[in-house]
Amino acid sequence: MSRLRLFAVLFAVLPVVPQVARASDVLDIVTGPKTGTYYAIGRDIAAAAAQDGLAVDVKPSEGSIDNIRRVNDPDRAVVGIVQSDVLGFLSRSKNPASMHMAAGLRMIFPLYDEEVHVLTRDSIHSFADLKGKKVAVGQEGSGNLLTALNLFAMMNVAPAQMEKISPAEGVVAVLKGEIDAVIFVGGKPVRLFKNLEDLTLPENQQYAAMLSGVHFLPLVAPRMLAEYKPAEITHADYSFVQQTVPTIAVQAVLVGYDVPQDGKSDRAQCRQVAALAGVIRKALPDLRKKGHPKWKEVNLDADASPWKKDACVWPETSPKADAGKSGLMEIVEKNKGN
Repeated sequence: MSRLRLFAVLFAVLPVVPQVARASDVLDIVTGPKTGTYYAIGRDIAAAAAQDGLAVDVKPSEGSIDNIRRVNDPDRAVVGIVQSDVLGFLSRSKNPASMHMAAGLRMIFPLYDEEVHVLTRDSIHSFADLKGKKVAVGQEGSGNLLTALNLFAMMNVAPAQMEKISPAEGVVAVLKGEIDAVIFVGGKPVRLFKNLEDLTLPENQQYAAMLSGVHFLPLVAPRMLAEYKPAEITHADYSFVQQTVPTIAVQAVLVGYDVPQDGKSDRAQCRQVAALAGVIRKALPDLRKKGHPKWKEVNLDADASPWKKDACVWPETSPKADAGKSGLMEIVEKNKGN
């Protein structure tokens, strides 16, 4: 499947919603399925915000593509967590609606790496072996779906059937031998896979053989590593993993939407987003100690290019600030050597 075809499938139906004032005392953060890392990170953020008196409502979702749609909601102040490869795909799209959407997205903070988990039957040893197989790729609107399609296109692998079902349904189907693999993108340890550790408990012995018949697929192809970061899945992440499995990772990014700051509601939304960013920065030491393990990887000042920063959080990136900086640079350059 070509990348242009992927754009058509995933983004052609994204609405171009005019941005208008969003009046709300509650800031929504759209995340992902309740068994995923996005949701856990969102709950950590909301708890920290509550301590500072900032109301944040954590919304589960289908994932990154769904989140991009909802961040563009004209009726609410919304931020969301998305995968970096979703943002990259959107920005490279030739579809006008997708390009418009990409142009308005703004990075609030880079977060952490998300590992690609491919749980397969033991008879499958490489990504190429998924050719002609039945694979669960996630629901419509999920980042899992986009990453799966991207990898299939990149590696020229065509599965016989792509099941657009929930990650939990996909994992159960693999365990039962009904499908061959499930692809899930999430910051380890992912609750969905941590839950599989319970299959080894005495009261669940009837399922133990199912767990012994599956494994995580190594992802080591140079083509993958040209676009994704190298990563690992280890025994420390999931107790049923006996040997370290090399895989790939994308970066999770907290994003908002660029709304013109020309009205009271616009300015109020900007203050909400800035306040949320302040809460996260202030709470980061505690989040690293008490929150999801992925907080230990977070560097709020890490480079996340090519994404534009949110001017509400990073005022030095606003057009006025850029103009001033450019003017000053012109003066400095002009006077060089005098």
